[in-house]
Amino acid sequence: MNVLEAVTTRRSTRKFKKIRVEKELVDKIIEAGRMAPSGGNVQLNHFIVVQKEDVIERLVELVEKGFSEMDLRDDMSPSVKFSVTKSKSGGYRYSYNATNLIIVCNRPENGNNYNDSACALQNMMLECNELDLGSCWVNQLRWLNGNEELNAYLRTLGMKDNEIVFGSIIFGYPDNESGIPVRRPQTITGNEVTYVE
Repeated sequence: MNVLEAVTTRRSTRKFKKIRVEKELVDKIIEAGRMAPSGGNVQLNHFIVVQKEDVIERLVELVEKGFSEMDLRDDMSPSVKFSVTKSKSGGYRYSYNATNLIIVCNRPENGNNYNDSACALQNMMLECNELDLGSCWVNQLRWLNGNEELNAYLRTLGMKDNEIVFGSIIFGYPDNESGIPVRRPQTITGNEVTYVE
């Protein structure tokens, strides 16, 4: 799979088989993330790989609890409003039942923290596509960075005191008939391009 093919055929997967991804594949995904560019080449991304179902379940519980305690506000993004509303009604599973999760942390004072994390997350999703694994970027842990109960639990998983979450991906074997990701190229109607020649 060449780079452009990996980019144009990558789609988000939101239904996974309850199968742990093999370590050799996870290592390839992590290496793709580690090879991402970082501003000033500071390399401050911290990757936390979670494959224990009870840990992911605890994160699901803490995310639902965190959002359910929030008040809906007009200035919230539609995605955060959705998470709050679903959590208040119960049964909100931001993980889509995946059994594989990578959390990317970085330092709040790093001026390139979002950029560095985003590059790493995209690299890992593209590597998942090449390996016939589905993936989906999930922001719920980042949206709850101010939740001390969730942060305390994340610190037990290895997040350092001087770090916060900047993004995560769930990944694994798609739960569909073929067992591989859906790869229909998306029709792009936005993302305007202006050439200055």
